[in-house]
Amino acid sequence: MVLRPPLWTSRHEAGLALAEAFTDRRGLRADTTLVALPRGGVPVAAAMAAQLELPLVTWSVRKVADPSRPELAVGAVAAGGVVVWRNGERALRRATTATRQGWLRDQELELERRQRLFGDPPGDELRGRHLIVVDDGIATGMTVKAALLSLRRVQPASMALAVPVVDREVADELGRLVERMEALAVVSDLQAVGMWYEHFEQLSDRQVLALLQACRARMRSSVPAPPVSGP
Repeated sequence: MVLRPPLWTSRHEAGLALAEAFTDRRGLRADTTLVALPRGGVPVAAAMAAQLELPLVTWSVRKVADPSRPELAVGAVAAGGVVVWRNGERALRRATTATRQGWLRDQELELERRQRLFGDPPGDELRGRHLIVVDDGIATGMTVKAALLSLRRVQPASMALAVPVVDREVADELGRLVERMEALAVVSDLQAVGMWYEHFEQLSDRQVLALLQACRARMRSSVPAPPVSGP
């Protein structure tokens, strides 16, 4: 079947479709956590959390780019000091330039800000759990790769990657970093994730926080009451 964009009206709709691939994890909140990569992964994961009755947390990651060409990522940074650089013979030069020019440090500071704002959990809270890592789409794969390498350090029971759309070559590389990968659309030469959605607006911190608060409130309200002890 030939896939042609757009496939979804919104990230929420894509998340509902993606949840269908994880019905085997529905309700297993005791050992399974959805891990959204903010900002774009949060509405996808929020829709999944509602369908699957699973807790949702964030795990921040930042693209490193030349400020004069912000659309072109040269690397990415995630928790625990994990940094990845674009492959190729210029990788060392990119790393040296990004460090010398302060681009890496700028993104490390923004990473720390987001970790505090969104309430990324300490790694100990994820150790031994089955993690479903969620983003809204993967083109170059650098930010997701950094996130997966970072999360692997917390020693989860397993890691799955859930994404609506992904570049075919990148999917092959990232698939080797997880035990399970679920993608609704695997596309050759994916140029722009946004073209696969009818609505793909940039999310604000406030919107992300509202989604996270709604998910947490829903989880609190659905926690089974403790048994009543006898007289």
